[in-house]
Amino acid sequence: MTIERAVQFIKGGFAFRSGKELGFSSPFWQRGFSEVRIFDPEQFARVREYIAQNPLKRGLVSNQRECLYASARGGYELDAAPQGLKPMTVNLDRHV
Repeated sequence: MTIERAVQFIKGGFAFRSGKELGFSSPFWQRGFSEVRIFDPEQFARVREYIAQNPLKRGLVSNQRECLYASARGGYELDAAPQGLKPMTVNLDRHV
């Protein structure tokens, strides 16, 4: 399955349920999507922060804790960063 098709299923399923269960009307999603590949821990942190800031930038909430379905609100257990993106520990006692 392509990433485009997977995203189509996710967006379609969520849009259907949000309409049925929460009363949201369509269109719920913007057209299309962009795939972003993460190559290092710094980029992972930037993208994570970008996502967390979206509700604030759009004026949907005045602070992140108001966003009912965001991880910033708390009460959610987040997945760990992918193994290749985990920050390296730095030994400051090391003599060069």
